[in-house]
Amino acid sequence: MKLVIERAILLKALGPIQSVVERRGTIPILANVRLEADAGELRLTATDMDIAVVEKISADVSESGATTVPAHMFYEIVRKLPDGSNIQLTESDKGKMTISAGQSRFSLASLPIDDFPVMAEGDLAHSFAITPAECKALLEKTRFAISTEETRYYLNGVYLHAAETQGAKVLRAVATDGHRLARMEVGLPEGAENIPGVIIPRKTINELYKLVESGGEKVEVSLSESKIRFAVGNAVLVSKLIDGTFPDYERVIPTGNDKVMEVNGKDFSNAVDRVSVITSEKSRGIKVSLEGSKINLSASSAEQGTATEELSISYGADPVEIGFNSRYLLDMLAQIEGDTAQFVFADANSPTIVRDPADVGALYVIMPMRV
Repeated sequence: MKLVIERAILLKALGPIQSVVERRGTIPILANVRLEADAGELRLTATDMDIAVVEKISADVSESGATTVPAHMFYEIVRKLPDGSNIQLTESDKGKMTISAGQSRFSLASLPIDDFPVMAEGDLAHSFAITPAECKALLEKTRFAISTEETRYYLNGVYLHAAETQGAKVLRAVATDGHRLARMEVGLPEGAENIPGVIIPRKTINELYKLVESGGEKVEVSLSESKIRFAVGNAVLVSKLIDGTFPDYERVIPTGNDKVMEVNGKDFSNAVDRVSVITSEKSRGIKVSLEGSKINLSASSAEQGTATEELSISYGADPVEIGFNSRYLLDMLAQIEGDTAQFVFADANSPTIVRDPADVGALYVIMPMRV
């Protein structure tokens, strides 16, 4: 194999490719990226056996061939080579690949291409396409609420399914960790009407987000009950799905909340952030008191002291005093795109709904805590 490629093109492709590779894997070949050069194209593949990412990029190929090299080392070398340089990749002796650029020269040990596993896609019966902006919104507005508790594995991802909101058919993404819930929906694309509800793993969500951020005119989605495939520009991501049943999240979303508060989202977020400095690392609890046109935030710690802050709000209901985990509040407020954040309360012991008036497709729920 022999080819020349622009550093910028190779580096951009290697970013999402190398992040799929586990740093502490026990199978040597899975630490490598597969390189296949042919007909003016370099194809890069990485997998951890749960996810596989393939990216095709243009290259000046003088000799076709294929090999595998350590993914993280390859990425670091390319990243540290000078901007604007052309990189030559050569595999002349079996078991070695040479990387040259200007006066720099590296030789990396390679493993046989035949040892590299192929992740079968299977029969993906359902296909549809969405815009990168829609895909990014579905991921960005929900992924912060994915559970990290491995014992509740069915919460370790985003639940994607077709649903209906006020008579309109939508494609909906939901994530929850039991303490907060995030729901985001976009118009139902053609071909998605009969998709099974699937749970996309956290790692897949994060890797897909990187691909969507890097470009592409559309995101083509194909799925079955066990696998999902995303095609974005010149990249393809295939992933296993979480084999489990997502809970009936609709039961968590309260319907009787009637006390509506509106506040400047940025000011509220900054105030929560300041007051939470005094909270313990474990509880992160702050007290929120609403009365008239004022909201009072307070926190206290036997070791650290106390903190209070007051803000002006729009509120016309009975006084409410409720406790929240400040980190969960900040995560939700970070999703608010407009100037105003809307909170809808019932009482101190019931879940609170958080909405973004600038984004009607998004809805959040946060559970109260004792402070």
